[in-house]
Amino acid sequence: MRLLLRVPRALNPRTVTPRSALTPPALASHSRTYASKQPPIDPSAVASAAAALNPRWLSDLKARIGKCITFGLHQEQVTEAGAICAVLGQEWRELVAGAEGYLTDPGRRGLWGHAVVWGDQDSMGHVNNVTYNRYAESARINWASNYAKHLDPTHASHWANLWTPSGQGLILKSITTDFKFPLTYPDRITVLHKLRAQPKPHSSAFTLSCIVLSEKHQRLAARCEEVIVLYDYVKGRKSGMPDFMLSAFETTWDLQEKRREEVLERVRGLTERVRELERGSWDREGAVEDMGSAKG
Repeated sequence: MRLLLRVPRALNPRTVTPRSALTPPALASHSRTYASKQPPIDPSAVASAAAALNPRWLSDLKARIGKCITFGLHQEQVTEAGAICAVLGQEWRELVAGAEGYLTDPGRRGLWGHAVVWGDQDSMGHVNNVTYNRYAESARINWASNYAKHLDPTHASHWANLWTPSGQGLILKSITTDFKFPLTYPDRITVLHKLRAQPKPHSSAFTLSCIVLSEKHQRLAARCEEVIVLYDYVKGRKSGMPDFMLSAFETTWDLQEKRREEVLERVRGLTERVRELERGSWDREGAVEDMGSAKG
């Protein structure tokens, strides 16, 4: 898994080439002092920002690491920066989705690493808006099927009947899609669902939230909100939520809340580690960036 972090080519997580070694001899020595021009960042503001979790937190962290590397880090800091980059690069989907309470375990995934094919695009050169809803539909069926296959096999036949018109079934009442940016070929996407609210006994409907993540851009491409109605095809009317479904959804809701808290705490930890890199590089008192030197 790659990490989309743009840093100078010479600055590798394992080795650091001094800037002076990259400077042509004709250039004179230069330095830039940051401490006198930029006030230190308020730690309480950093903590508050982490708690709020800016939707662009992942790209922000990568940009902040890039700034530290560009300024210059000693070997121990380079090792730490590389370790943080490895986590962000390998686990970005689990972190981005988990921070919102989405469950990413293999037995709960909708679409994972699904290929965007050339035919998904329209004449405008990007994935057609309708296709996003198809992605959500496929992921939703897989999400529901996971209960029969992995999560509640005791009631596998009951779950399987929910997407057939033979008894009690699930009907999509409405879907609302919020497009964040246009997907293009080639790319791979991950589409996940979660319960929007805690399930209630005897409810005849529930709402699912859905996210579409782009692997190429490592960011959110779209959000969907889906209202699902429980319908009795035999009686021809809406029906209440059966006990086996309510029990499974209650467990899912608790796991969603637990996952959200765990991942938010982990993101705060990563944010603080990046902050320590900043304190040890460009944001330390009297910090000076080496702009290169020449010896005649």
